[in-house]
Amino acid sequence: MAENNSDAFYSKLREQLSATSTWPSNYLYKFIVLSDQEKINSIHKIFDNMGAVIESKKSKNGKYTSISITVNLKNPDQVIEKYREVGAIEGVISL
Repeated sequence: MAENNSDAFYSKLREQLSATSTWPSNYLYKFIVLSDQEKINSIHKIFDNMGAVIESKKSKNGKYTSISITVNLKNPDQVIEKYREVGAIEGVISL
């Protein structure tokens, strides 16, 4: 995603989160990544020590892993900060 498109996306997301949620709030992240343990561990590390509930499930053939993370965050900026951190990991798809 180009940086300008990314900034526009996150700006719109911030507005939507502010309008639809009361903060602090639980937020559910969903990611899909190749079943590469190093990448999965990198995602887990981003949410370390935050009290996050992380669930992983491999695809039928085991090539991909879906990761669902529920975590309590203070504001929409924290949500976006975590999306940006995970987005820096190559090959991760955010849903």
